[in-house]
Amino acid sequence: MPVVAIALGSNLGDRSAHITAAIEQLTASLANARTSSVIETAPVDVPDRQPPYLNAVVVGDTDRSAEELLQELHRIERLAGRRRPAPRAPRTLDLDLILYGEAVIDRSDLVVPHPRFRSRRFVLEPLVEIAPDLRDPVTGLTIRDLLTKKGDAA
Repeated sequence: MPVVAIALGSNLGDRSAHITAAIEQLTASLANARTSSVIETAPVDVPDRQPPYLNAVVVGDTDRSAEELLQELHRIERLAGRRRPAPRAPRTLDLDLILYGEAVIDRSDLVVPHPRFRSRRFVLEPLVEIAPDLRDPVTGLTIRDLLTKKGDAA
């Protein structure tokens, strides 16, 4: 079973409840699930003023295909009231498939590894907390190395 990493974010409504409910659903559907601490971060790369985010990461093993897992993530987002009025709009819940084992997928509806995860501290820091030795299949670097490299560039 591939090891998957899923990033969680919420900046609308009861952020804590949205994150908690998503973590419960994800950990129930993944084997060997591990959850990072929840951190609060400022919005990154958004077009307008937005409230701060709560972010976390869940890592576990899955027997689902990447496509099936993505459908499950969208279902969980909808349960939290997620709407998609515009790219990078505020959201009740955002679930991103960051890694799916060693897979590299580049399609219009699914890109794995997530194309921007290497530049996002709000993904890398929680991921290092629970899975520092996970490898990015594109660069070959561990998550710990990616965070260290990001720190060097800061």
